[in-house]
Amino acid sequence: MRILVTGGVGFIGSHLSRRLLNMGHEVIALDNLYTGSEKNVQDLITSKNFEILHHDVTLPIFTEVDAICNLACPASPVHYQRNPVQTIRTNVLGAINMLDLAKHLQVPILQASTSEVYGDPKESPQKESYLGNVNPIGMRACYDEGKRVAETLFFDYMRQYDLQIKVARIFNTYGPGMQFNDGRVVSNFIVQALKNENITIYGDGSQTRSFCFVTDLVAGLISFLFSDKAITGPINLGNPIETPILNLAENIIEYTNSKSRIIQLSLPSDDPKQRKPDISKAKKLLNWQPVVSLETGLKATISDMFSRI
Repeated sequence: MRILVTGGVGFIGSHLSRRLLNMGHEVIALDNLYTGSEKNVQDLITSKNFEILHHDVTLPIFTEVDAICNLACPASPVHYQRNPVQTIRTNVLGAINMLDLAKHLQVPILQASTSEVYGDPKESPQKESYLGNVNPIGMRACYDEGKRVAETLFFDYMRQYDLQIKVARIFNTYGPGMQFNDGRVVSNFIVQALKNENITIYGDGSQTRSFCFVTDLVAGLISFLFSDKAITGPINLGNPIETPILNLAENIIEYTNSKSRIIQLSLPSDDPKQRKPDISKAKKLLNWQPVVSLETGLKATISDMFSRI
């Protein structure tokens, strides 16, 4: 198959592109390089089955493909809050443009949605049936609400045009290839630990996240993409093991043999206090669940970042 991956040279997009190529598919990685980097796919550039297309998803485009994976959007607060209007445009106009392309070609399209559609949840674990607790005018709304609107568009295109859609709600993902300055908690802590700087946590560190190693996440996305047409989602993809942020910081200090100290800062507004996916649907419909332990994944990520720092 010839597959279009928007955001295809970003962190998750580059891993997905590589996996699809290894499966024998052709990949077009569409990216405006706002947060992605061609360094992430340096090993793929010589492949005759791989092409980078410099383009912004907020602008229409036409190319002949057999499937679309829409991953284009900054995924960490430091990046998506830097230009919130553009973040909304990417989520909404980008979704419309990719859906229109999929409709024209009559091909399946997968949307990389997010656990952030649940906001600061009042129930745990989060099931796909949970409607969320999102502040529509908060600092995170450009991303949270943008992704929620994108999900609406996907299901309306399915109902109105009989389009084959797949909506994956991705929980915190980490692994080799993360940017040093992407603002994600794992990369922040690792960089601070490797430099023996103070590790900053917000609040008392009791807030939790569920960390999924990137190879596990990509395996879930691919299982979903090639699943039966009737399986539309939304489906949670993430690791159901809940980890307090304070414990994460302590583990990273241990694995890096760092001299860093942990310091506490005030909690940002609308910062979710809990993240824990219910992955029952993914297990049942996709025969998928994560297999990489947090310790193994963190050590692999630390090794990668140490080699690049």
